[in-house]
Parts: sequence; C-alpha cells; structure tokens
Amino acid sequence: MTTTVVRTYPAALHPLHAVLLAGTIPLFLGALLSDIAYASSYQIQWSNFASWLLAGALVFCGLAGLFAIAGLARSERRHGRPLLYLVLLLATWILGFLNALVHAKDAWAIMPAALILSVIVMILACAATWIGFCSVHVGGRE
Repeated sequence: MTTTVVRTYPAALHPLHAVLLAGTIPLFLGALLSDIAYASSYQIQWSNFASWLLAGALVFCGLAGLFAIAGLARSERRHGRPLLYLVLLLATWILGFLNALVHAKDAWAIMPAALILSVIVMILACAATWIGFCSVHVGGRE
C-alpha cells in the first residue's frame, strides 16, 4: 500500500503585495519626520516633502488595499485577520488622505493637525503591515 504525504505550506503574500505593503512604512515615516522637522524649523520645504511622501504612501497603500480586497474575496474565511487587515488598510488610507488634504493648506496653518494625523497614520500603517504579514489569507488559509 502506498502512502501519500500531503504537505501544506502556509501561503505567503504575493511579492508585489508585500512590496507595496512594506513600502507604505518608509513613506509614511518620512512624512512624519518631515512634519517634525517643519514644526521645529518653520521651513516650508519640509511641508512640501511631507506632501509628496504622503502622495506616494497613498498610492502604495491603495494598491495594497486592492490586493487585500482580492485576498479577502478569494479567502474561504471572510472574517478574522483578513478582514481586520483590510479595515486597517482602509483606515490608514482614509486618514492619510485627510492628512494630505491638511497638508494642502497654506504654510503654518497645517500645524498641529498635520503632525497629529501623521502620528496616527504611521501607527495605523505599522499595525496594518504587521497584521498583513502575520495573516496569511491566500488560497483560503489563515
């Protein structure tokens, strides 16, 4: 009698999804550090840097969110970590967009709201990345 051994390996994130998800961290962190520099130096260029970094982070976060929606649609379990991951990414994107709108204001009018939003968005981005890499939701497994 022949014995068949079925090995199940945990599915990982698609490489492009992983790059997009991991890319949000340095971009949101750069925006936060630029806001800190602007708050301490009053040089308007720091605000411009933060605006551009936020724009890049929103692109990465939005594309990672599309991957998360596809992963949730393909998953057999539509609750738990995959759903939490999608909700965190969505909250990160929405607050990041609000932060970008705040950065569109004139000069010092962005403070302190921009700095506070940057801190909140950075925390959400870290949480979404942590959950995204910890939860494996490709192919219906978690």
